[in-house]
Amino acid sequence: MAVRKRSQVRDVLSRQQVEMAARMFNVLADPTRLRIIHELLGGERTVTALARSAGITQSAASHQLAKLRDLDMVTTRREGPAVHYGLATEHVETFFREALYHADHAVSGTRH
Repeated sequence: MAVRKRSQVRDVLSRQQVEMAARMFNVLADPTRLRIIHELLGGERTVTALARSAGITQSAASHQLAKLRDLDMVTTRREGPAVHYGLATEHVETFFREALYHADHAVSGTRH
């Protein structure tokens, strides 16, 4: 979808687009999943590394990663017995970074 100025007519969102965006926001509303995505901003990580950084068990990390994978937000790459997770697209990275910038400004009271 092209970025337009506010004065221009906006494209109408389809029901499927709205539902997918709502599912994505719902999945991202979980602090543990946000910590996992934040860790993935630094590059690929294994379940073990993600569990350690998020302070959860490997089983819990796998469960959280499955939710992110179901929405195509993360990808996997197998290397021997280890599975490496990474962010699926630049869109996920950009969206998350923007959300963090906004949260930082909101918490600090700084205007954008």
